[in-house]
Amino acid sequence: MNAPHSLHPGVNLDVTHRESHAKASEVIFGFWIFLMSDLVLFAALFATYAAMSSQGIAHGPTPAEVFDLGSAFIETLLLLLSSFTFGFAILAMKYSTSRTRLLGWLGLTAVLGAAFVAFELHDYYVMIETHDAWPQTSGFLSAYYLLTGTHAVHVSAGILWMIVLAVQVMTLGVNTPVKLRLLRLALFWHMLDIVWVGIFTFVYLFGVAT
Repeated sequence: MNAPHSLHPGVNLDVTHRESHAKASEVIFGFWIFLMSDLVLFAALFATYAAMSSQGIAHGPTPAEVFDLGSAFIETLLLLLSSFTFGFAILAMKYSTSRTRLLGWLGLTAVLGAAFVAFELHDYYVMIETHDAWPQTSGFLSAYYLLTGTHAVHVSAGILWMIVLAVQVMTLGVNTPVKLRLLRLALFWHMLDIVWVGIFTFVYLFGVAT
């Protein structure tokens, strides 16, 4: 079996575009290394939050007092659905000759991501207005805002990246460089989804339960 048939760098493009499939191997491998380094950052933030959520309450509110589990659940559904729509965008990139279908799925993904960020900003507003829960109130709240805020910044960066790629699809077409960029963005987006599932479980569910 020759090399192009044996490589599966994220998505197997060999059946539709062998050139993109062959070039993706090295590029996607390098991007996986970047993602691992980004996950180290989130691991450090999780560890900081784990310590502060139990030892850094001070005289401020506890996690159970400030977290809105319903809102966090909606945010989780939005981000999970955005990963689902991004999957359809990648399938459209692989099989469809129509740019409209690809752009439609990318646009829907961006809207869902923006809605996620909007819900998270609303949570911050409610926490501050209702519970006077500012980042400087306690170590727990500092760690919470830093962890969730870093994730929100990553999602916002992903949305901007998506917009740039949508412009490239419209101007350059779905050529090999654009396909490789879309594959990298897909990995980045799905990574953020996995990180958020960890945040929802470890921060919100565990925080409310205790």
